[in-house]
Amino acid sequence: MGYFKNLTNAYPILKILGNRYVIVLVFFTVWMLFLDNTSYMDHRVLNNQLEELEDNKKYYQEEIKKDDENIKLLKNPDQIEKYAREKYYMKRDSEDIYIIEFEGDSITDEQSKSKSL
Repeated sequence: MGYFKNLTNAYPILKILGNRYVIVLVFFTVWMLFLDNTSYMDHRVLNNQLEELEDNKKYYQEEIKKDDENIKLLKNPDQIEKYAREKYYMKRDSEDIYIIEFEGDSITDEQSKSKSL
């Protein structure tokens, strides 16, 4: 008993830390921050996932708007023909199409195979 008395006299902070209310408060804080099912760490992870999902939602809503505009444009027969010519390289009977690819525009077969592996 005298040893602990000497320690508390030498280090007054130990009197405060040795108080049972402080011990319970520290235990409760550690429990709530790290160990509980609704801990702060779990909430941080869930909040990060929520932000990521909201960003995805915004992205997909913008893509839906773009697609809606494209659908409206494709109701016009001239736009359908333009889209078919650009996207699928379709042509009229009396036309010839030449596709010119530059080195930096396309990926070689070796690069695409290595990326898929």
